[in-house]
Amino acid sequence: MSLKIVVCIKQVPVSNNLKINPITKNLIRSGEPGVMNPYDKNAIEAALRLKDEWGGEVVLLSMGPSDFEMTLRQGLAMGCDDAILLSSRKFGGADTLATGYVLAQAIKELGKVDLVLLGRQSIDADTSQVGPIVSEFLGWPQITFVSELSGHAKKGMTATRLLENMQQKIEFQLPAVVTVRSEMNEPRYPTPRNIQQSYQKNILIWDENNLSVDPNRIGLKGSPTVVRSVWAPEKEAKETTYLKGTPDEAVRELLIQMRASNLL
Repeated sequence: MSLKIVVCIKQVPVSNNLKINPITKNLIRSGEPGVMNPYDKNAIEAALRLKDEWGGEVVLLSMGPSDFEMTLRQGLAMGCDDAILLSSRKFGGADTLATGYVLAQAIKELGKVDLVLLGRQSIDADTSQVGPIVSEFLGWPQITFVSELSGHAKKGMTATRLLENMQQKIEFQLPAVVTVRSEMNEPRYPTPRNIQQSYQKNILIWDENNLSVDPNRIGLKGSPTVVRSVWAPEKEAKETTYLKGTPDEAVRELLIQMRASNLL
């Protein structure tokens, strides 16, 4: 059962000093240092293990400015075969609905895809919405919060969903969209050879002209989510009390203060 797998990945910022567009209230991602969303590494590892077992190819797909190429190269260095960056001014300011729409249209453009994998959520927005939205636009079944995934005959798979108070085992037919949890696996480290080879691979850059998209469903136009305001939480100075005396005396004083504050 040879599989064509698409892994949707996202670059997330690493700095706390982020800038917000004063008009759109969206995060300004261009030029900001970023790393691959950690959950997406688990999705890549899951795809590579399926490829090792069943054969096929793994294609990376991401949407963002040109500097997202570095994150795609990291995925290529892990062992993925190809990478596509969806990059256009017209895509800027997209919420989860517009993002899911563009990703789905790109997946359709790739032709016969068997499986789409995503991390369960991104650590910057934490919505867990993009995977289900992609599945809706593709018209494929979705299986979310997956901690185990295995294939069986006739283009079918078995997944274990790890939920808050239970586990759920599901059998499903391909094509499908799956979001994975970090408990699924331990992502591999890129080897020096794969890192070198990743820079020899060409990353395709697609914009709205490469896709069959409705211009009213992409970017800000296609984003019904409206951010009214954004602000940073106020920093409050905390009072510090220094405990004096011997270590035993300091411990006794600490216990007294913790009991007084109902911490013990």
